[in-house]
Amino acid sequence: MSISKNLENVKSALPESVTLVAVSKTKPISDLMEAYSAGQRIFGENKIQEMAEKWENMPKDIQWHMIGHVQRNKVKYMAEFVDLIHGVDSLKLLKEINKQAQKHNRVINCLLQIKIAEEDSKFGISADEASTLLQSESFTELKHINITGVMGMATFTDDMKQVEKEFKFLKSTFDILKNLLSNLSTVSMGMSGDYLLAIECGSTMVRVGSSIFGKRNYT
Repeated sequence: MSISKNLENVKSALPESVTLVAVSKTKPISDLMEAYSAGQRIFGENKIQEMAEKWENMPKDIQWHMIGHVQRNKVKYMAEFVDLIHGVDSLKLLKEINKQAQKHNRVINCLLQIKIAEEDSKFGISADEASTLLQSESFTELKHINITGVMGMATFTDDMKQVEKEFKFLKSTFDILKNLLSNLSTVSMGMSGDYLLAIECGSTMVRVGSSIFGKRNYT
C-alpha cells in the first residue's frame, strides 16, 4: 500500500475533532513529501537534529511536533520553528524552552508529559507534580511558552485493559488540570496499535507512524 493510501485509511477512521500527527522519524524526506502531497501538514519527530534538517528542506507550511524526550541543551536547535513539544516533564525544561523561544520572539506550545505507564523507562511527571507546576510562581513568569494540554505513553503491552486504564487516567488528569488552566485543549495519546482505543478514552491528538509509513527500517 502506498503512503497516501495508508494516510487516507487512517484519516477516515478519525473523528474531525482528533488531530493526526504523522510520526515520520527515521523516514526519508521523499516519504514525508508523499504524505505532504496527500494533504498531511503535521509531522512528528523524536530527534531534534533530524527534525531541523527536514524543516530546512521541506515546505514551510508544515507544523513540526517534537514527540521524543527533549534534552535541554538541544532546545536551541528547534526553538525557531517547532510548533508543539509533546514531552515536557520538568520546570527546568520549560524554563529553557521559554528562554530559547524568547530569543526568536516566539511563544512555543508545549504539552506536559504525564507518566501513565507502569514501565520505568517512560519519562513523565505525576499528575500531582503537574498540578504543583501549573500553580507555581515560576510557571507564571514564563511568557514564551503556552501549555496546551497533556501527553502520555501507555505501557508497551498486548493487554488492552491495562492500556485503556492508563488512557483513562490521562484523560482524568487532563480534566483536573483544566480546572487550573482553562485553555487546555489537547490530550495527546494513542499510536498505531491503539489510537482507536485512545480516541474512545478521550484523545484529541494521535501519533501514528507505522500505519502510515510502514515499519521502520533498521537495516
